[in-house]
Amino acid sequence: MKKAVWAALIGILAFTGAARADDYPTRPITIIVPFAAGGPSDAMARVLAERMRVSLGQPVVIENVTGAGGSIGVGRAVQSPPDGYTISFGHLGTHVANGAVYKLKYDLVTDLEPVVLLPSNPMIVVSKSAVPATSLKELIEWLKSRPSPPTAGTAGAGSGSHIAGVYFESVSGIKLQYVPYRGTAPALNDLIAGQIDLIVDQTSNSINQVRAGTIRAYAITDDKRLASAPEIPTAEEAGLKGFNMTLWSGMWVPKGTPKEIVTKLNVAAVEALSDPGVKKQLESQGLEMTPRDQLTPEALGTRQKAEIAKWWPIIKAANIKVD
Repeated sequence: MKKAVWAALIGILAFTGAARADDYPTRPITIIVPFAAGGPSDAMARVLAERMRVSLGQPVVIENVTGAGGSIGVGRAVQSPPDGYTISFGHLGTHVANGAVYKLKYDLVTDLEPVVLLPSNPMIVVSKSAVPATSLKELIEWLKSRPSPPTAGTAGAGSGSHIAGVYFESVSGIKLQYVPYRGTAPALNDLIAGQIDLIVDQTSNSINQVRAGTIRAYAITDDKRLASAPEIPTAEEAGLKGFNMTLWSGMWVPKGTPKEIVTKLNVAAVEALSDPGVKKQLESQGLEMTPRDQLTPEALGTRQKAEIAKWWPIIKAANIKVD
């Protein structure tokens, strides 16, 4: 008798879950961006959210949850119901590096389901306009000549800008003093104001200020120049070999989210990325679009695991750690 009751209950739950997946979505969806409004992650998420709304037939709203290099925002998403109404937006810093930096109460791989691999963002070395250097070689010489370590803004310990700064130190022989912010947008504001010396920043965050002449750019960390800013050399072209780093982004949902819902979210994201208007906006920010065959949950899961294997040893060797 008990077995029959349990079988019936399981059947009801399975049917209810399937019905929810079939009807999904019936209310607004929230994308949690773990950084401040106005930053590069926020900008990308808002462009995608607006177009995903068309595909999903419901509003897609952005919630900025800052702090601890993005780990607080990711934690908020992990703890949300696995019903497809909460999406975790993040990148190499939040969904890879933070696992080696913070004592997280969640597992970045097993507690989240990948949805889609998003455009990538090469980093760019930028300084305040008062720095006299006009090339990367001159900048490195200037940094080494300072009586005390120059200040470098980051979006927090273990963030993409922090990892890129540590990487810059290791390949150039410089020493930096890191100043953490609640995102790269406020760090950029202080760079423009001359309060800090430099940032190894996401290109999409700094490129407009470079174009406006309020900060100075020296090199990008990609193996080719940006189509939207061809005048900026790659680090290797500027004389610094081995400085290659791309900050890819992605979307995840809480573990246990029905596969049918993950598929619907993936389709909406892919349709957004395929939209000519969206593509133009993202490329103008210096972002590199993901190849069509990589726009799958599986591709994001594979990239995340590979990057954990690559970056965790580097981060731990640099002793980047926050309790």
